[in-house]
Amino acid sequence: MLSSKTLRFFLASLLISITISEIAFAMADQSSASTATAEPESAVHIVYTEQPQNNEEPEAYHIRTLASVLGSEEAAKEALLYSYKTAASGFSAKLTPDQVAQISKQTGVLQVVPNRKMELHSGKGMLH
Repeated sequence: MLSSKTLRFFLASLLISITISEIAFAMADQSSASTATAEPESAVHIVYTEQPQNNEEPEAYHIRTLASVLGSEEAAKEALLYSYKTAASGFSAKLTPDQVAQISKQTGVLQVVPNRKMELHSGKGMLH
């Protein structure tokens, strides 16, 4: 059984990850509302990756991975919403369904999932 300290750390990490995802989702909504050139079918996805190798900075690795699908570093930087560097390795980005299919096949990409807004529930009967 997990110690209460370990459980609290896990729950705090989860809350931080969910909060960051919500921020990225809000930023994507603002971006799509203010940018007329955004593709209507693009949506925010979380791309989980392996850890970068050879001391490469995580954000540089994420941009390089995105650029391999989007065609340029500039397009990758524009699509990148957030780089996850602490609890998990990955990033959030606005991607079309075709781009999701392409990036899913890239070496080092573990999983690509649509961003979802989730709410934490607490109260009586929940973990303390």
